[in-house]
Amino acid sequence: MSRIAARFDALKAQGRTALIPFITAGDPHPDVTVGLMHDLVDAGADIIELGVPFSDPMADGPVIQRASERALAHHVSLGDVMDMVRSFRETDADTPVILMGYLNPVEVMGYENFARRAAQAGVDGALTVDVPPEEGHDLIQALRGQGLDAIYLAAPTSHRQRLEMIAEAASGFIYYVSLKGVTGSANLVLEDVEKKLAEIRDVTDMPLGVGFGIKDAQMAAAMARIADAVVVGSALVSRVEANASKPDKIGAELKQLLQEMRQAMDEVR
Repeated sequence: MSRIAARFDALKAQGRTALIPFITAGDPHPDVTVGLMHDLVDAGADIIELGVPFSDPMADGPVIQRASERALAHHVSLGDVMDMVRSFRETDADTPVILMGYLNPVEVMGYENFARRAAQAGVDGALTVDVPPEEGHDLIQALRGQGLDAIYLAAPTSHRQRLEMIAEAASGFIYYVSLKGVTGSANLVLEDVEKKLAEIRDVTDMPLGVGFGIKDAQMAAAMARIADAVVVGSALVSRVEANASKPDKIGAELKQLLQEMRQAMDEVR
């Protein structure tokens, strides 16, 4: 059983919803990322989503785009991100880590090489935003061959046939993009999210995470009532950006928001 599956099983037994924070590796400086990962765990993170910096992050809004730019200014590569996970694993063998990014760096490294190096570093899964399930066979096979989960996105516009295809390709959990647009945009309509999650549950029994627009503890708690996981990205990355010139303050800022979310989520389950 993968670390991701084991974590969801444990949370289900406790009647709790997973909290999955996202940060961009290398933002605002490569030296702070591993420490921030530990801070996230201390604040209540169940799984960490670590963004791989990319020059054209098409699914991401301006907040996360700028995070990639700050990391790339320090020449942070996919290999560097794996090294960060390896360092994190020196003192945390339990918290699942997912790499979230785009195909180009993976393709340059090669699917088999990527999967092998990721597994050796202690990565548990990969979400490659621009690889649709009908084109993902080779990458999925490479990941599965190393015991890694292939996380897939479902969207408000995904029809049943599409959802079935996503469920067939995915493992670990399905990440539901709760609104049309890019990360950090618009406002969520809880009723719409709940209806779509029910549609997805008709085709799979995998855990369902909700992200793209979770900005505060109140919203996280609302999603915790209907989802198996709450993913928060831009709200955290914006705090990284606000303190980019004061990296020693970033950890406390992230922990404050995440602790508020964790407490609110636990109170509603």
